[in-house]
Amino acid sequence: MTKHKIYTMSVASVYPHYVTKAEKKGRTKTEVDEIIRWLTGYSQEELEAQLEKLTDFETFFAEAPQMNPSRNLIKGVICGVRVEDIQEPTMQEIRYLDKLIDELAKGKSMENILRK
Repeated sequence: MTKHKIYTMSVASVYPHYVTKAEKKGRTKTEVDEIIRWLTGYSQEELEAQLEKLTDFETFFAEAPQMNPSRNLIKGVICGVRVEDIQEPTMQEIRYLDKLIDELAKGKSMENILRK
């Protein structure tokens, strides 16, 4: 999948996969939402509105109320690439989110996932 295609995909098209991945490992949709809110600064209502509007990833991150400054503490490999080494800002935000959902599915505590 090309970068451009990922950017134009709606967050709502991927969101159910995040929830399913979490739930298969005994985690919850509420935790997925908490992670997304932590990363982006969206309120629950704003997050749900973005999903309803079928907002694409590029717009979703560009319009985020407050990207969490602690997101630069997210390290590791996702899709074979180190997230901290990704140069393109939107792709890095997408991979940060992917990495956080991975950590949730792997059983990490919310405290550790949210870099507290």
